[in-house]
Amino acid sequence: MPPVLPPGSHLSREHDRAARIRFRRAITLMAMTIVLPGSAQLVAGNRKVGRIALRIVLCLIALAVLFGLIGLVWHPFLLKLGSSPSFLLLLRLGLIAGAVGWFALLVDAWRLGQPLTLVKNHRLAMTGMNAVLTFCVAGSLLFGAHIVGVSRDALLQLSGHGGNGNANDGRYNVLLLGGDSGASRWGMRPDSLQIASVDAETGRTVLIGLPRNMENFHFAPGSVMDKQFPDGFNCDACYLNGVSTWAGDHTDLFKGSDNPGIDATVMAIEGITGLKINYWAMVNLQGFRDVVNAVGGVKLHVREPIPVGLPGDSFYTHLKTGYYRLNGFEALWYARARHDSDDYSRMARQKCMINALSQQVSPETVVRKFGAIAKATSGMIETNIPTGDFSTLVPLAMKARSQKISTLSLVPPLVRDTAHPDMGFIHDKVKQAIDKAEGKAGKPAGKAVVPSASSAPNGETQRGGSIGTRETGYAANDSTDLSSAC
Repeated sequence: MPPVLPPGSHLSREHDRAARIRFRRAITLMAMTIVLPGSAQLVAGNRKVGRIALRIVLCLIALAVLFGLIGLVWHPFLLKLGSSPSFLLLLRLGLIAGAVGWFALLVDAWRLGQPLTLVKNHRLAMTGMNAVLTFCVAGSLLFGAHIVGVSRDALLQLSGHGGNGNANDGRYNVLLLGGDSGASRWGMRPDSLQIASVDAETGRTVLIGLPRNMENFHFAPGSVMDKQFPDGFNCDACYLNGVSTWAGDHTDLFKGSDNPGIDATVMAIEGITGLKINYWAMVNLQGFRDVVNAVGGVKLHVREPIPVGLPGDSFYTHLKTGYYRLNGFEALWYARARHDSDDYSRMARQKCMINALSQQVSPETVVRKFGAIAKATSGMIETNIPTGDFSTLVPLAMKARSQKISTLSLVPPLVRDTAHPDMGFIHDKVKQAIDKAEGKAGKPAGKAVVPSASSAPNGETQRGGSIGTRETGYAANDSTDLSSAC
């Protein structure tokens, strides 16, 4: 036991001074480990360990700077890395290893500070500070590893197999199907059918909506369905959204297919529009509600009252006209309501919803609410996009966010009779819409029923086929910008 020194004596002052120096040294070693892991060991501990740690840290800093500089010049590079499962796995393992290594270095820095030689107050302060720093550093890295792991799992869960990674005439065409069913029930009739045709270079997008009640259309030439219905889909009560049901009852025609219903629907869409579909994505509309809630709602201008629920429901009400931030429940009914409305009106609202979400959900929102979004999307989407193709599609999706979205709705009066559609006319209109989005001059395609001028939301007069929706009141049969229409 050290001798008790008289207070104020020369020896007492020297003892206190030495205690403060030891304490400052211990704190400095911990600070060095926080700022530059391994530096404390290089100065006061195992120099071999310190050199290894410093080399690893300097290499990681150099890589981070290099990636950052590349990312400033070429943004898609970072997006491709972030959408690569292999890179995400490597990053997750690296974060876990970093957490363990940094934790060990901080504990060793505490040991090098010789806590047993410190006075009680200093020893307690140093130990407590080391514990807090160790928890914060290791905890942050482990939490980062968890987020990366969740991202990778979500990416793998969303991915499928198949699809066509090569752009068709410079565009990627993605079939978006909305299914109104419970969780994990993917064999139902699509409630919504749209194509997102995206320019492979600029991201300029055209949304093409198809009515689910279209009949007597032709399938892609040479396809399985075309051989079964060479004169068009002309069976009894056969509609576009019933193709999947028919295929589900004749799965023997689709040997080796995991999704006969969707494959048959793709054949129908290709036949109707003349576009080659690269990928498809089936969205469970019930899960859509959770996604909207996860991102904090979606802002929309409701132009005419929209029923929420059915008259027999206890919660039946209306969304009145005005600007709203809709929650998931309200957004779902805005997109799907048919009471006192029609399919064409609903198609218009669904396009408005897609446009609003694509414009309002920022990368910052995704980062802040990633856990909730990942949980909401779990089991909500089924797609045939291979994992490796996300590195191409994610940067393209970011480009699309900065571009205006055009729309084409293949509904009356543009398509005079959806029961007997003019396939050549539809092909021409699709080509015109894409050419217009790409800034190319398009030739008029045949004659269509064109109503008189209607009043547009911005007060200007627009001409063209009406989309049939009272809420939006905008012309959308010709390629029309959605940003001013919803």
